[in-house]
Order: sequence, then C-alpha cells, then structure tokens
Amino acid sequence: MSEEKRPRISVIMLTYNREELVSRAIESILVQTESDFEFIIVDNGSSDSSGMIADKYAVKDSRVQVIHRTRGNIGAGRNAGLSVAHGEYITFIDDDDWAEPDFLEFLYNLAAEYKADVSICGAADKIFDEKKVMNAEEALVELMWRKRYNMAFPTKMFRYELAEKLRFPEEGTYDDIALMYRLLAEAKRVAYHGLPKYVFYRHKGNNSAWTTDYRLLTASTLEEYLHAYRTRTEWLSGRFPNCANTFCYFEWSFMISMVEKINRLKIKGCETQLDKMVRELKEHREEFLSSEEILDFEREWAGEYL
Repeated sequence: MSEEKRPRISVIMLTYNREELVSRAIESILVQTESDFEFIIVDNGSSDSSGMIADKYAVKDSRVQVIHRTRGNIGAGRNAGLSVAHGEYITFIDDDDWAEPDFLEFLYNLAAEYKADVSICGAADKIFDEKKVMNAEEALVELMWRKRYNMAFPTKMFRYELAEKLRFPEEGTYDDIALMYRLLAEAKRVAYHGLPKYVFYRHKGNNSAWTTDYRLLTASTLEEYLHAYRTRTEWLSGRFPNCANTFCYFEWSFMISMVEKINRLKIKGCETQLDKMVRELKEHREEFLSSEEILDFEREWAGEYL
C-alpha cells in the first residue's frame, strides 16, 4: 500500500459466535469521529452468523475487510488481522464490547501530542481523569498494578512499527498476558489519559469471566496463568534488571491472591496448583514480605496461609 493511501489507524477485531453482540461492536467503530481507518474483522471459524453479519457491513462500508479462517485460538486470529494491517497505528476491540464515538480520535491525538509509541485510555470500569507520560519501565510497573489499565489489548493504540515486530502466541487461551508486557517493553514513550473511551461488557461468556467470578476458576486456567507469570518475570527481569525485585513481587502477589481465594471460596480442582504456589511463596517468604510494594492485606494472608 502506498504511503499516501495508508490509513491512520488499523482496527482489528476477532469474532467468534457472537451473532447477538457483534453488530454493536462493529457499529461503534463505523460511527467514530476519526474516519481515516481500516477495520479488519477476523471471523475465527464461527458456526453462527457472526461472519455473515460482518460481511454485510463490508458491503456497505469500504473500510471494512473481513477475513474468514478456520477455528484457532485468539492469538492466531489476531495475527491474521495483523498480517494485513497497514495503518500508522494499530488498535484492537473485542466483539462483545463497544467503543465510545471518539475512541480512535482520542487515542490517536494522545499519541501524536506526546510522540508516543503507545497511547492508553480509560474504560468504563477504570476512570482516572489524569495524564501520565511514561517510559517503558514506568508503564510496565503501572501495568502490573492494574489500577489504571490492565493487560487487555483494547483501550490501547500501538505505533505500527512496534506492533509489527511481535506476534501473538498461537497456543493457549490468554494471549494478552503473554504479549502485552513485551509490547510495552519496546516503547520509548507511553501516553496515558484515563478518560473512559471503551466499555468492557462483562458476562459469563467472557474469556476472562473467572476474574470476576472466581468460582469459574479451573486448574488448566490457573496453570496457564502461573506459567505466563513465571515467563513474564524471567523475561522482564532480564530486560530491566533494576526492576527485577518489583517484577518478582507482582508474581508473588498474584500467587498469594490465588491462595487466599482458593481457600476462602473453597475452590475445588486446583489442589496441585495450590500446593505449588504455597511452596513457592514459602521459599521466598522473606523476600516477599520485605518487598517495598507489599500491601497490608498480603502480609495478613501470608501470615494465615504460609
């Protein structure tokens, strides 16, 4: 694609069996105040009418491109979208969510104002009317706290040159936690303004529904998260050794949180993972308790469960 025809933004959306919700997501993009975008919809092997619904929008609006593929994981589907994206910036939405009308304009202007590689807005459940301009390490630590923004790719816009270097893992379920930190680590500057420009629709069919109803937690999910967190800690500690202790803390923080919830809610089926986490935390008990970041309730949980 020639430079003069290159869109400002590539919006990528993966859809799978969301026929009752996908139109809302699509229409929220098509009415954006920023009109210079391409909208790449990847039908990830839907068995319902989701793909056909997307095709109907593509007939009406030339900015919409639909890719139909056989069923794969979320990462493989998103990679299919990335492989044809041409925008100066890349952003993602999920097919069960929706964006506010100025979502694209807000993120693009935020990136342009601060010459940022990544721009981040707030969501309906995380509203902070404040701005922060961060380097990679600062943005990563803020990411780990998950107060202002989380691991999810929606709410974030990436410079194309940053996104094209990396691809989502094509195995496993939770691609966000496996890739988000690697993208932020490549950024020279990250601009955040917490006004809510995106809405996450929480429902039982969410891929991450267990994070709001821990009774849905399974051993396989917890095992995948523990593996992803360990990989993240090792990778980030090697990349940013000055923050290694902080990254270790966040892994232990996740573990003690899971230990507390499994015990308090009497979650069944995760006994192996529970034993593994308790052993790990006991081995690093003094380091965890001496972490600068540790919270009071984490000390209480450590006293009760370790």
